[in-house]
Amino acid sequence: MENWETKHIVFFDGDCGVCNFWVQWILERDTKDQFMFASLQSEFGQQFLSERGLETKVFNTLYLWKPKQYYFIKSRAVLQIASILGGIYKLSVVGKMIPGFLSDKVYDMISRNRMKLANQKCFLPDQHQKKKFIQV
Repeated sequence: MENWETKHIVFFDGDCGVCNFWVQWILERDTKDQFMFASLQSEFGQQFLSERGLETKVFNTLYLWKPKQYYFIKSRAVLQIASILGGIYKLSVVGKMIPGFLSDKVYDMISRNRMKLANQKCFLPDQHQKKKFIQV
């Protein structure tokens, strides 16, 4: 496992096929090695949630955390991830002009239906990718 304290940590629902798809998507585009991942169900994920007084039993929210700096949730986390990836994804900055409550409504609609959108897939990370997971 790499030093997670210097990375952007993506917390995701480890039981969700859509979430696992997006984790793989980020992994494939993280050419600057800026991200690490932890499922919300893991001990590390539960500690993150508990320390911030966040819901620990419902896993329908994506979190992006930069230790000792910030954390984003839902649509703002998605937009920040795209911005950090850079390149063409930097264009996501346009999405930041949409008020958070509106973009979060779209996020919530997708989140409510995420189990219908994708079946759970068995993702097998390669050796390099395994180092990017804190706990799943």
